[in-house]
Amino acid sequence: MENKSNYGWLKFLGYMLIMLTPMMNIAHAQDLTAPISEEEKAQFDVILSPVMKIYNLVKYTASVIAVIALLFAGISYMMSGEDVRKRETSKSMATYTFIGLFIIWAAPYVVTLIIA
Repeated sequence: MENKSNYGWLKFLGYMLIMLTPMMNIAHAQDLTAPISEEEKAQFDVILSPVMKIYNLVKYTASVIAVIALLFAGISYMMSGEDVRKRETSKSMATYTFIGLFIIWAAPYVVTLIIA
């Protein structure tokens, strides 16, 4: 019975969304060809500064964890002996670690490439 009452509220919210959609203000697009003023650049830098601090913390923390994962993968590869399954697991661990590092370190360059 509880599901029917929840379904009723969901139905009501859907109807309200449909009824109120025409009343919403229409957003106007920003002219992307307009030059950016120095004040806007300074404001953007103020906003971006904490984001870059967090990104750098994540990047360097992930790099330390990746080094530990690579050490573990190398040691387990050397200790695998004749066990093919352990050897393949170690190879895939090292491969995924390198891919993750590449993604983390290349992200700012990709964003710059897309924006510019």
